Amino acid sequence: MSSSPKFSIITVTYNAAQVIEPTLRSIIAQTYTNYEFLLIDGGSSDNTVAIVRQSGVRVTHLVSEPDKGLYDAMNKGMKIATGDYLCFLNAGDAFHAPDTLEKVAACAISQNSLPGVLYGETAEVDAARHFVRMRRLQAPENLTWRSFKQGMLVCHQAFYARRDLAPLFNLEYRYSSDVDWCIRVMKRSEKMLNVHLTVVDYLQNGLSLQHHRASLIERFKVMSKHYGLLSAIIHHLWFVVRAVIKK
Repeated sequence: MSSSPKFSIITVTYNAAQVIEPTLRSIIAQTYTNYEFLLIDGGSSDNTVAIVRQSGVRVTHLVSEPDKGLYDAMNKGMKIATGDYLCFLNAGDAFHAPDTLEKVAACAISQNSLPGVLYGETAEVDAARHFVRMRRLQAPENLTWRSFKQGMLVCHQAFYARRDLAPLFNLEYRYSSDVDWCIRVMKRSEKMLNVHLTVVDYLQNGLSLQHHRASLIERFKVMSKHYGLLSAIIHHLWFVVRAVIKK
């Protein structure tokens, strides 16, 4: 391919003033410029929106209004996105390096046609932006929709979906709709490409971690829906055993 893919970077915020600046700096630093930045704010009462406007980041769309939660806000972003790929970069998360998008785009261009999914690895960082560890679950060389039976092997922020293949998030799920969404995207994708890069620095304070029990219950429902009840039970029993061994 000769044309360079366009990325739709979607960042969802709500009272994110304390964590948004590293996200914005990582976008500004990108050497690849064929992107749009969509800031979907839930009507923050702090100075989140002011920080964004004063940061110098090139904002294509900025929406600040009440929403029905994280995934409703993501749906708003998807509905106005115009890029070839959707890139969800949560407040507090950041591109791993200034040339992240440039390298991901080069991988996409190297193919005969744009892959349905581009995916890579995730580094976990703390509030001080210090590296903590690489995400425990690693991206497989060959990803299929069945891969997530073993857990969410690719972090949502390291999973770039082609926009024309991406459905809206299911708002029945409050904490694990991203798992369901990734599986549905993969079911629609003929080709998925491991870019062999660490693409995102993930801040360790995610919504699912804050509501861990509810997230696990929802994730079980998602797994049962896509892989069947028996498979979900077997794999979740293994998750429990693995957690005990890890301790």
